[in-house]
Amino acid sequence: MDETWRLIECCHAFVYFAPEAKAAYADAGLKGFWMGYFASRSAALGAPSPEVVTAAFYNFAPRMVARAIPDAWRYSSPETVLAARTAVVDRSLRRLLGDLLDSPDVAEAAALAGRAVEAAPAPGRVLFAAHAALPRPAEPHLALWHAVTALREFRGDGHVAALLTAGLDGCEANVVAGALGLTPPEQRYFRGWTEQEWTTAADRLRDRGLLDADGALTAEGRTHRRAIEDTTDRLAGPPLDALGRDGAARLADLLRPLARRIVEAGAVPFPNAMGMSRSAPSTPS
Repeated sequence: MDETWRLIECCHAFVYFAPEAKAAYADAGLKGFWMGYFASRSAALGAPSPEVVTAAFYNFAPRMVARAIPDAWRYSSPETVLAARTAVVDRSLRRLLGDLLDSPDVAEAAALAGRAVEAAPAPGRVLFAAHAALPRPAEPHLALWHAVTALREFRGDGHVAALLTAGLDGCEANVVAGALGLTPPEQRYFRGWTEQEWTTAADRLRDRGLLDADGALTAEGRTHRRAIEDTTDRLAGPPLDALGRDGAARLADLLRPLARRIVEAGAVPFPNAMGMSRSAPSTPS
């Protein structure tokens, strides 16, 4: 994942760790952190079934999704949940960005990211299409978050396609990320897999020559992983390509101080379940 995509991810991902989320989702009728997560991220799809959410999110154990969905739609509605998520973003960004919130750079970044979203091809990108179709907020900081969220899901949809092409299921993908040290030790718990499922997935990877006896990636495993990332990067290209080299570079320049502020505030933990490194946001501008 190149720097621009890490910046996009960082400017989106604080929503999953924001302290404002607990009260906002509880007020919306949801029960607990994971119901808030699954409902808020999937509400753009309407009121999807657990099977649809499991398929779209890809790397969660089905039983974990089923503990939150469809009950979330009995306690609340997609419209209410989306409004709560927007409120979380608004309150969080006001706290995190401070004086940067009303900077002209935020409005410029929102416009550039919005152009990228408009240029991105939607076929085959279900989560992207759902988020891109949501009404664009008028306030620049919310319009920016709306755009980077859609772009983040665009890349994520492509990553799922790359994993499928490479023959890695959701549990196996988590094991590989863990072997690279990209995710925290609690990743198995965070994604709902049993110890047996995790061990069996690792055994399958060993049988394919991708993991060694100690659970580290083999040379073949690293090549396999690099091919997945290369495919993901290639599939992620169209929205940033539409901005041109100068436009994409300008977007990165505009996002960098925002991402740095988010990271410095501790709003995204490292390591994290998304496997996102902190290298890009802390790079000097």
